[in-house]
Amino acid sequence: MKAAALPDRSTIRALFVEAEGSLAAGPHPEKARRDAEALLLLALRCDVPDATRSWLIAHDEKAVSADVAIALDEMVGRRMTGEPIQYIAGETEFYRMPFLVDRNVLIPRPETELLVEKVAALAPLFRRPRIVDVGTGSGAIAISLAHEWPQASMTATEISEAAMRLARRNAERLGFADRVRFLPGDLLAAVAGEQFDIVVSNPPYVAEHDRASLPVEVRDFEPQQALFAGEDGLAVYRRLIPEAFTSLVPGGFVALEIGFEQRGAVRELLASSGFTQIEFMKDLQGIPRVVTAQKP
Repeated sequence: MKAAALPDRSTIRALFVEAEGSLAAGPHPEKARRDAEALLLLALRCDVPDATRSWLIAHDEKAVSADVAIALDEMVGRRMTGEPIQYIAGETEFYRMPFLVDRNVLIPRPETELLVEKVAALAPLFRRPRIVDVGTGSGAIAISLAHEWPQASMTATEISEAAMRLARRNAERLGFADRVRFLPGDLLAAVAGEQFDIVVSNPPYVAEHDRASLPVEVRDFEPQQALFAGEDGLAVYRRLIPEAFTSLVPGGFVALEIGFEQRGAVRELLASSGFTQIEFMKDLQGIPRVVTAQKP
């Protein structure tokens, strides 16, 4: 009996077709083609560091090394479990800059850029704005604001030691190590007694009862401590908002990212702590995503 022929894995196209077929049987078949392209580009880094999607199309018959095939197999296997592409790549773009990410930090999302943009719009109200980013994670918000406002005095706090190490690496890698002060601690405890012009945070805000409805990429791979905030998702806001009020100068602002259908509850928490001028901004889906409020 004639042995079955081994699949052709000698060219870029052959590897792409095989990867797409495997991913089509995974948890997100609708993303199979896009994911196959992304993973193939990552695997090709050892042979063609500057490869792009258009390069793949133009060179689909190009021969590839065994190292590329082995790397692609490993990454496809990880993606088949639901692991986010960003963790597989170890990097993602936020505010036009490449940030290192791993499973110790949330993946910075496009909607969080709205939070950065709003704080950047408030910063000119202060001569040399003193800004603290609470729960900095990868450092994306703090570093982006340092980039946007060179004259700002930036502080970032983080309770996770692993996340803090990665945030510092991002600051060093992107050239902001001397621009952002990183302090370990829970919420604003590390800066107790200091005063700021702006307190900004993208805190945990997912309710425990929503855990099962989250995509597998989020539920099984992103850090739980940075996602969930009690049964109603408001546990961190209840602690952070009064702390922010105490830490702000009169006329200072708090800026927060919020979750779906949390507008009313967060407004009440802000008002009860003494904040005024409470304003909400919607994301591209029309969902209230960012709230700002002022200390009288």
